[in-house]
Amino acid sequence: MRAPGFWWRPPGALARLLSPLGRLYGAITLQRMRRAGTDAGIPVICVGNFVAGGAGKTPTSIALAAMLARHGETPFVLMRGYGGSLAGPVEVDAAYHAAHAVGDEPLLMARHARTVVARDRVAGASLARALGASVIVMDDGLQNPALAKRLRLAVVDGAGGAGNGYCLPAGPLRAPLAGQLAQTDAVLVIGAGAAGEEVAAAATEAGVATLTARLQPSPEAKARLSEQAVLAVSGIGRPEKFADTLRQADARIVAERAFPDHHPYTAEDVAALVAQASELDCLIATTEKDMVKLGPLWPHAERHRLLPVPVTLVFDEPGRIEAMAAEALSGRSGPTGAAQPQ
Repeated sequence: MRAPGFWWRPPGALARLLSPLGRLYGAITLQRMRRAGTDAGIPVICVGNFVAGGAGKTPTSIALAAMLARHGETPFVLMRGYGGSLAGPVEVDAAYHAAHAVGDEPLLMARHARTVVARDRVAGASLARALGASVIVMDDGLQNPALAKRLRLAVVDGAGGAGNGYCLPAGPLRAPLAGQLAQTDAVLVIGAGAAGEEVAAAATEAGVATLTARLQPSPEAKARLSEQAVLAVSGIGRPEKFADTLRQADARIVAERAFPDHHPYTAEDVAALVAQASELDCLIATTEKDMVKLGPLWPHAERHRLLPVPVTLVFDEPGRIEAMAAEALSGRSGPTGAAQPQ
């Protein structure tokens, strides 16, 4: 689905009309967050967010897994596999599995770190441990109480923040911000923006550590995009973030096609995109997440037009996140820092 535009504007009539449902949804979600989880037997670092939709969890999980590997750990990424048909638990094989089986994000993730998809988080963690994981990076699941978490990191988009401050369906929050902050160890704000600064200020007031980071396009993609006319194509939670990435690379966006998050592309979609790009005489720039679905459908004769744009998460203070991860790994005998029943 595509997030409604009113979620990201000051509360209006529709948001207020839906707010009683939002209060109920938020209260139920917060109650779930407070439950104690099952000890996975190895540390679990959760990368989640406060809102529905994209905030930057996947590049954050990739960066954390790489950091942990550099420090001698064997990290596995655990994902639900949204959009995939397999319930799991199963380790994703990027050379074998397709997006319709395991989901687009796990297929992308498996190219960077060993990845398990499982709708049952406990079963997924058990498989990862059996396969040799020394630590689990759980992509999403901040509101899921199944596993005890050593480090709970909430990712916030600097431009979007907490949106209008209301809970689903009146706004993008999954539970009231103050309540979620009480169940969070650190907040990571990605990119600049007043909305992200407001969440960071609320976190600081609540005594929650705040970190900042930015997404950078790969040097190769940036070199090819510079001064290049492009059609921006994405099926992500916040397509404007991808447009911002292209502008960082000095690309000239001549048109944009924003599909719903996790959109299952068809041959008809591809034909329409190729025709539009041919008419505009431009490249088609897309995200790595979309590329795992577009690539297999793309006609070979038009492959020169399609440009995936990899991005890397860069922490502004890498030493701080390294220290947090080290602390989370320090007491391996049992869960600490997990949500407790209240």
